[in-house]
Amino acid sequence: MPLSGIALFAVVIAIIVAILLFFYFVPIGLWITAYFSGVHVRIFRDLIGMRLRKVPPQQIVRPIIAATKAGIPVDIDKLEAHYLAGGNVVRVVNALISADKARINLSFERATAIDLAGRDVLEAVKLSVNPKVINTPMIAAVAMDGIQVKATARVTVRANIDRLVGGAGEETIIARVGEGIVTTIGSSDSHKKVLENPDRISKTVLEKGLDSGTAFEILSIDIADVDVGENIGAKLQTDQAEADKRIAQAKAEERRALAVAREQEMKALTQEMRAKVVEAEADVPRAIAEAFRKGNLGIMDYYNLRNIQADTDMRGSIAKSGPQGDSGSESK
Repeated sequence: MPLSGIALFAVVIAIIVAILLFFYFVPIGLWITAYFSGVHVRIFRDLIGMRLRKVPPQQIVRPIIAATKAGIPVDIDKLEAHYLAGGNVVRVVNALISADKARINLSFERATAIDLAGRDVLEAVKLSVNPKVINTPMIAAVAMDGIQVKATARVTVRANIDRLVGGAGEETIIARVGEGIVTTIGSSDSHKKVLENPDRISKTVLEKGLDSGTAFEILSIDIADVDVGENIGAKLQTDQAEADKRIAQAKAEERRALAVAREQEMKALTQEMRAKVVEAEADVPRAIAEAFRKGNLGIMDYYNLRNIQADTDMRGSIAKSGPQGDSGSESK
């Protein structure tokens, strides 16, 4: 290929690249759409500037077109700043349009603050128009008569735009409603009163102002289901009686073991005393012999001692065989 052909090919490539870069930095189609929609968008300052600031022009221009058509004035610089802050421009503009149609007072600053706080501002506006129903889980509480009552509730809430930033969510509503149900059932004298008049629970819970500090406004609380659970009072009494029984058994076992130990101790002491007596009796003959050698005991004294011992043995044998002897004499 001659040199002139190579140069021509390079020029063509350069022109194509220049055209692609031009249409990338200058989205003519988007500018034309904005122009015929009545939105004033400057090519160099706005469109090319967004490309240089790494902001997709469509993410800013199309929401402005939608807001302009809805009759809501929006500043392009504020939308771009919101995008650079990490916000969702499309969601904010759609929320402003929905709020305007529903006659809800929602400013651009509040909408962007709600969006940057991590909440879905469009969903909040929809929730302000169409209330939401939150179903609580089965909540169990015990009335004063000891009977367990289980209840579920349906809480109808509406979003509170003014408290979306910093307000508590659905979990807090469910927790507070559950606490109110437990308190109401627990303060009832009988579980029958709760079953006869379940709306007493909803009235008591509503009077507590449970939506304070939350992002919602409670419209109504309806008790969906009420069931009777276990007899907790009787169960507790049974468990207490069983515990008292075990304590009494343990104390009785302790006293029995102590008595057995004392009996064993007395047996050991008796055996020890018997051993000492036997040992002492074994020393008597030696003592008598020693007394004879030393002259402290005469032969007559010895015989008198033997006579006394024999008389004592005879009296003991008579005392032991007395009842049998009487019965024998009577039989004769």
